[in-house]
Amino acid sequence: MKSIIYSKTGGTEVLSLAERPTPECGVGEVRVRMQVSGVNPTDWKSRRGSASGEPTAFSIMVPNQDGSGIIDAVGIGVQGLRIGQRVWIWEAAYHRAEGSAQEFVVLPERQAVPLPDHASFDLGASLGIPALTAHRCLTVAQGRSGRLQPRALDGVNVLVIGGAGAVGNAAIQLAKWSGARVVTTVSSSLKAELARSAGADCVINYQTEDVPAAIRRFDEHGIDLLVEVAPAHNCDTYPAILAPDATVSIYAFGGGEYFNLPIQSHFDTNTRFQFVLVYTVNREAKDAAVADISAAVADRAFNVGKEHGLPLHRFPLEQTADAHVAVEFGAVGKVLIDVL
Repeated sequence: MKSIIYSKTGGTEVLSLAERPTPECGVGEVRVRMQVSGVNPTDWKSRRGSASGEPTAFSIMVPNQDGSGIIDAVGIGVQGLRIGQRVWIWEAAYHRAEGSAQEFVVLPERQAVPLPDHASFDLGASLGIPALTAHRCLTVAQGRSGRLQPRALDGVNVLVIGGAGAVGNAAIQLAKWSGARVVTTVSSSLKAELARSAGADCVINYQTEDVPAAIRRFDEHGIDLLVEVAPAHNCDTYPAILAPDATVSIYAFGGGEYFNLPIQSHFDTNTRFQFVLVYTVNREAKDAAVADISAAVADRAFNVGKEHGLPLHRFPLEQTADAHVAVEFGAVGKVLIDVL
């Protein structure tokens, strides 16, 4: 089979196309014939590592966590999946050598999730890390069930920072499916159009508008749940936009590794701050997220493509390096690799 491999950290020059034996299933595992591999920021960051030229955790590694395909073999003990079933996969390369940038990948049954016939392989490859991250950000507020479903967020004002990104798009779609009123911030008219296509009720261009004033015009109550990608940039606005008992879910630190908070104002509102790293979310919460995301897909409430706010950028397997570069340099939308 064809695989993209690397054996030391560094730039895209460490990636190469190789012919490798097709793997066999172990107990409780399935083999997926990959159709599409999804690329996320953590994929190129893992490949780059903390310094160039360092040995990788395994002698040979295949990049990319997410993807979609068709099960073509099942191991002993697999009960919920069958040969020929369409699936989406998540965290293929987390603590493992075998990511999704190859023709076949073997992984635990739990990490291959049925994909409805109406859902494209492009959608399946775009779920994984972005959707799991968005789900966690939307479900950590105190007093909530930890689950998303229709009406679960009725009456909740959600602010998604960066609504044109992959996580932002997923957060908008999942929040709207769950009944929330969604505000989002973007940096351009193009991104504003995408955020509206995703379903946002209020789109604010932070380059040209007063964000707190625009939020208060939308609803004087303020924001109950904030999905945050750049706290160092935005923390000064929190006292002006957050409602009492608000939760700030932080899943990235764009613009700085540290930020300062005015303590008294957050005492007054009993603000809760929750940091989110999807890879280390506990198993119960992860399984709940997979189930809820699958339900949203089944309800046709989660989609990809420009018409749904997430343009797709395609590369063949042989150009995986270019796909990594596209993500690293901020391609607007979702970068996908056509494996077959």
